[in-house]
Amino acid sequence: MSATPVVALVLLALIWGRSLPPVMVLLVGVVLIAAVLVAVHHAEVVALRVGEPLGSLILAVAVTVIEVGLVLSLMASGGPEAATLARDTVFAAVMITLNGIVGLCLVVGALRHGVVSFNAEGSSGSLATVTALATLCLVLPTVTTSSPGSTFTGPQLAFAAIVSLALYAVYVFVQTVRHRDYFLPVGPDGITPEDAHEAPPTARTALLSLALLVISLVAVVGLAKSASPAIEAGVRAAGAPLAVVGVAIALLVLLPETLAALRAAARNRLQTSFNLAMGSSLASIGLTIPAIAVATIWLPGPLVLGLGPTQMILLALSVVVGILTVVAGRATVLQGAVHLLIFASFLFIAVTP
Repeated sequence: MSATPVVALVLLALIWGRSLPPVMVLLVGVVLIAAVLVAVHHAEVVALRVGEPLGSLILAVAVTVIEVGLVLSLMASGGPEAATLARDTVFAAVMITLNGIVGLCLVVGALRHGVVSFNAEGSSGSLATVTALATLCLVLPTVTTSSPGSTFTGPQLAFAAIVSLALYAVYVFVQTVRHRDYFLPVGPDGITPEDAHEAPPTARTALLSLALLVISLVAVVGLAKSASPAIEAGVRAAGAPLAVVGVAIALLVLLPETLAALRAAARNRLQTSFNLAMGSSLASIGLTIPAIAVATIWLPGPLVLGLGPTQMILLALSVVVGILTVVAGRATVLQGAVHLLIFASFLFIAVTP
């Protein structure tokens, strides 16, 4: 695993500035996925060393750097058609987390354990924060009138970025300091036990992981930029809308969190699964939107953030179903199936709008 960042960096040096044949595009894709997984792993090692709440911030920032790097690489080379890529990626992340990850975890947990339990207080608070951020950053641009199209004016975008950061900071504080017990797994008897903490790595191990994390992030952003022309050409050749690229980015970035959430669900620790899912959604909005907002200073063209009518309906449906799922603190396989069907509808509409 330690060799992956170095291999990715060497590959980046070999292909930089060159037109890639199909075989090389496939190789870059494989190495890119491996580098993303390794980057998140090393971020987790560093997070375990420094403790909370700084550890959660390091992990979220690492994942956000990957997401922002992929989005900016494609936006910089995609022309006017890429103006909606940031919106499509963030919206895809919300739908994947609220429906895909939550649905899979509920199904896996309920099939193994019958009825699964979680903290309604922590889960409902997370969902409320996701709803507020998604509405502010993805719905309001569609209905504001100060700028044409589904865009914010400069001051509006700055305000949305500041509010996003503020809400995310409050969420991290509540989850890790003020009301940490609301986010602990619920036991079979209804008691919330403390998580068993792994022994923190040594300072040397943490420093090595930090160096490999930086190398991985550089490699991910560079490889994504090199492969972006081939990715866009493939999407156009398939006749699919560019929004599919945003879905692919979100799926790639959220893969490690999805696997970790499923492992927790299999152990009947649904609250941990919900923390990972909704925490990833919050980081995707609360950190990515401000980063993209700053990047628009150098990017040409407008930043389209507002959702279309179909996307807003799917978002509203996800929020309503999510509220009904978390309010009781208990769920069965039925709730998981409903979330998965909403997620399947999102994927189908993304490909055939």
